[in-house]
Amino acid sequence: MLTTLISFFVTLGVLITFHELGHYWVARWCGVRVLRFSVGFGRVLIKRFDRNGTEWAISAIPLGGYVKMLDQDDLAPSSKISSSEHSAATHANPPGSPDPRGSSFQSQPVLKRFAIVAAGPVFNLLLAVFLYASINFVGNKEPEAVLAPPTANSPAAMAGLKGGDKVVAINQTAIASWPQLRWNLLQRLADGGEAEITIERGGAQLHRTLQLPTLADPSQADPMRDLGLGLASGPPIVRSVVEGSVAQRAGLISRDLIICVGETNRPDIGSLVQIIQNNAGKPLELEVDRNGEKLKFIVTPSPHTLENGQTIGRAGIQLGADIPMVEVSYGPIDSLVQGAIKTFDTAWFSLRMMGRMLTGDVSLKNISGPVTIADYAGQSVKIGWEAYIAFLALVSVSLGILNLLPIPMLDGGHLMYYLIEMVRGKPVTDRVMEWGQRIGVSLLGGLMVLALFNDLIRIFN
Repeated sequence: MLTTLISFFVTLGVLITFHELGHYWVARWCGVRVLRFSVGFGRVLIKRFDRNGTEWAISAIPLGGYVKMLDQDDLAPSSKISSSEHSAATHANPPGSPDPRGSSFQSQPVLKRFAIVAAGPVFNLLLAVFLYASINFVGNKEPEAVLAPPTANSPAAMAGLKGGDKVVAINQTAIASWPQLRWNLLQRLADGGEAEITIERGGAQLHRTLQLPTLADPSQADPMRDLGLGLASGPPIVRSVVEGSVAQRAGLISRDLIICVGETNRPDIGSLVQIIQNNAGKPLELEVDRNGEKLKFIVTPSPHTLENGQTIGRAGIQLGADIPMVEVSYGPIDSLVQGAIKTFDTAWFSLRMMGRMLTGDVSLKNISGPVTIADYAGQSVKIGWEAYIAFLALVSVSLGILNLLPIPMLDGGHLMYYLIEMVRGKPVTDRVMEWGQRIGVSLLGGLMVLALFNDLIRIFN
């Protein structure tokens, strides 16, 4: 629990700070005076002023942040502001300083205001690029894209894919690892259709056409299961052999690598156990790799009757498995390029999922709230730094895309107003902004309630 809470607040702190730094830096670059930079909302807990008069603060509610810029209201003699805001304004505009009216946010041309507001979400997307690039540059080991035997009557089985097939490309896009295969297919699942899968089997390259469901629902625990696809766990390794068992009599020893059983090439542990259990009293040919030498043995599983009366076969071996891994890394430039591609793909995938939620093709259960984010943050930390950095990048993309949506109260809502101003040649009316604010509050409130409801459902399920 402590790890989950710490990782959650670190995640929020990093993403919120970087988002607000985007607003801050571009505002300063545009000549706008910044009164306060706050991580969190509500009562200010810690603050200090820099030489430019900006108050840097940490506030009580850590579920957001804001940058308060000098505005026309702050310059009005009758404006009512808090003592801390007055102090910030005093630091920003000491006696004898130039007229501050030209450095207020509202006095800036619409293009500058647009840039300042857009900078927050853009900085979140840039952060994701650099986070993905850091993973690409440092490199990490990922499972090879070797398939487990597909589920019967699944799209993978009907496409002619088999256990042990190694996927090397999808629609002529090279695939180096299982995560790349999974991500590529998940994007295509958003639209359905079909995918051309290039595999390696027995030293030859083959092409198979995989039909993708039109309405794949990413809210499932693993959408890949609907396709009948799974990661092969690697050839089973004999950890130990039971004294006097049929396996020992056949000649199997510890550390034998089982590479074939009957007609099944490169079985995983699950399929090997299933085959042995289903062939009680029937001879099975096992091919093993023993220190680089290929050997064949005939093993006849001994019958064993369970309490429910079912008879299964047992060979008398304890199994383990080593998943084949591949090192995936890039040079500095390629890392940035791949980071940008992954960020764009993730953002586009998110937008498509949002669109399909609006049309009812994808369940609203996919919307997650702070509880789910905290849970995933804790899980990713426990897995390792690569998983946490990837999670941080994913949430950063989501935060950037969410803030660009044309919903009043979000950055995207303000950008929508500025686009209208560019077309009309004058700002939208106060009445329009007032109604927009009401709509925005309603939409965001409903979204938050739905997200928390989904979180609670996940907890109780």
